[in-house]
Amino acid sequence: IVKVIEEELQKLSDLQAASPEFNVTRTYLDWLTSIPWGKFSEDKLDVRFAKEVLDEDHFGLDDVKERILEFIAVATLKGMAQGKILCLVGPPGVGKTSIGKSIARALGREYYRFSVGGLSDVAEIKGHRRTYIGAMPGKLVQCLKASGTGNPMVLIDEIDKLGRGVSGDPASALLELLDPEQNSGFLDHYLDVPLDLSKVLFVCTANMLDTIPAPLLDRMEVIRISGYISSEKFAIAKSYLEPEAMETTGVPREYTEVSDGAMHQLIDQYCREAGVRNLKNHLEKIYRKLALELVRKDVHKGSETEKLLVTEENL
Repeated sequence: IVKVIEEELQKLSDLQAASPEFNVTRTYLDWLTSIPWGKFSEDKLDVRFAKEVLDEDHFGLDDVKERILEFIAVATLKGMAQGKILCLVGPPGVGKTSIGKSIARALGREYYRFSVGGLSDVAEIKGHRRTYIGAMPGKLVQCLKASGTGNPMVLIDEIDKLGRGVSGDPASALLELLDPEQNSGFLDHYLDVPLDLSKVLFVCTANMLDTIPAPLLDRMEVIRISGYISSEKFAIAKSYLEPEAMETTGVPREYTEVSDGAMHQLIDQYCREAGVRNLKNHLEKIYRKLALELVRKDVHKGSETEKLLVTEENL
């Protein structure tokens, strides 16, 4: 790396500032020097802390939590954390993307997310050649620059919706990136120097496995996330979604309440899909109506009013 940088600096010193090649070389040097070569953040190798963080942010998802705790346990015994490629598969709204942030927080790693849904250009992953005008490195180089560490937690969203166009096949480009045997020397077209991604933890999300090419799927460890049953949805609504809806709408807790019966009716009759995104939207809708009712009664001006109770009858 040092040799490449020295060569480029020598080239830059020989060029005139007005030369078009000057800016190309200068930008290339900017990218080379902004990547954290050999700099890694320290992992929080504490199983109990990780369990607390994951339980605090998500209800259920035991398979995913167990796998992360195993990852931490292995890293603790070995004294170092290796990179892994996990793939979370499940219906929409079950918390695949949001658990990525929790995993990064539990491990004490930098978090970087990019979606590959509809991506049809290989250059997004592998970068452009420097000969093109406006050439840029791929997403992974941008990730390392943004996170400032060589071992972030990278969430690759919607990997089952990869496109394929005239600019190549991104699924094939991901093979090198997501192969533990190859990604220790990942070669970006723009940088043209090997990058060590072997310590990066990759978490991919998908709704179905059918559209993921077999060679790519073979490189990933698949964890299936099924939907939530009624009792789990009730617990999630009470612990996470209802307080969040109150905060979003600004409704004071002392003036409103959604009864358990109304919540069960909402879940069983209006929100029967696998995930909880629709339930979250319905709860926000209820609290927006309660907010309107409170404003009509001038609660924001200090007027007193009796508690608004949402029951099965008035839901």
